[in-house]
Amino acid sequence: MNPNLNLARPEILTLQPYVYAAWDHRYERMHANENPWRAAGDDSTLGLNVYPESPAEALHARLAELYGVNIRQVLAGRGSDEGIDLLIRSFCRAGQDSIITCPPTFGFYRVAAEVQGAGVIEVPLIRSNEGFALDADKVLAACHNNTNVKLVFLCSPGNPPGNALDRAQMLSLCTQLNGRALVVVDEAYVEFTGRPSFTQVLADHPNLVILRTLSKAYALAGSRCGTTIADAEIISVLARVIPPYAIPTSTVESVLAATAPEQRTRIAQQIELLISERSRLSQELQHCSLIRHVFPSDANFILVECVDADVVFNAAKSVGLVVRDQRKQPQCGQCLRITVGTPEQNARLLQGIRNAGKLSA
Repeated sequence: MNPNLNLARPEILTLQPYVYAAWDHRYERMHANENPWRAAGDDSTLGLNVYPESPAEALHARLAELYGVNIRQVLAGRGSDEGIDLLIRSFCRAGQDSIITCPPTFGFYRVAAEVQGAGVIEVPLIRSNEGFALDADKVLAACHNNTNVKLVFLCSPGNPPGNALDRAQMLSLCTQLNGRALVVVDEAYVEFTGRPSFTQVLADHPNLVILRTLSKAYALAGSRCGTTIADAEIISVLARVIPPYAIPTSTVESVLAATAPEQRTRIAQQIELLISERSRLSQELQHCSLIRHVFPSDANFILVECVDADVVFNAAKSVGLVVRDQRKQPQCGQCLRITVGTPEQNARLLQGIRNAGKLSA
């Protein structure tokens, strides 16, 4: 048995999950109180008038193949957000247990913890001109000083920093925290790094959990499909908590179509173009008078520190674009996050910033 199961809430380990209306495909459905007719405009293959399969076996099989893991090691959810929520609800007792985050980072870790009533311990990243680095020693010390830490969230590449964290440090944390805390590596942007996923070392670290999403590289943000990848016993705990019929039929069908083997060459080409545009946009931004610093990025966005963030934000709006204000994030004063767009969008953004710089001169 995976010793990290002992980290889960005891009541979740003994929970009897909801029993959904299973279906034998040899028979017509008169067992789930569904409408027997399709809705107007329903062009789905399976029909939106019937509940989706739960769990969605075809979807899980595709995700397991896509990420190179066993089907028992994956759980699909409504974006990575649901995976984060399931982990915190399954492993953190309200008012007793805590998570660790490393700001500046993705804000939903904190939101999900606060909804559950779990504590949040922050171990800030170390900022330099080369990016934001993990302070692994302080993370480990925080776990030693707070024995009820159950989850350590590491976003790599980080959001909003953009750079990937040190792999050796992250693996060391997995080893040292085994049996004491789960290490959750959020790989929402890993396709843009050119680096291997942590799925390759999953077998060596029973407390490792990996979050993946189809929202970024696979252009399926509107389909809301994320994947939690972990040891099969940890996945079985999360599967007790996820609602039945969690993944809509429309999501399953869109994911199966977009991730089909014949589509992956096109996806790889889009990723290659985006990485090229990221490099070009970063270089051009460094020469803009309104930009003080461009942080290195391994993601599909770039974090920039501005001379005056309001001026740059409005410069983007003046050419019909919106970027993300990050000034409320720790260590991100005067910082904006710019998603890498099409070549035309990137050129338009640069022109807007340059024009604003001339007016400010």
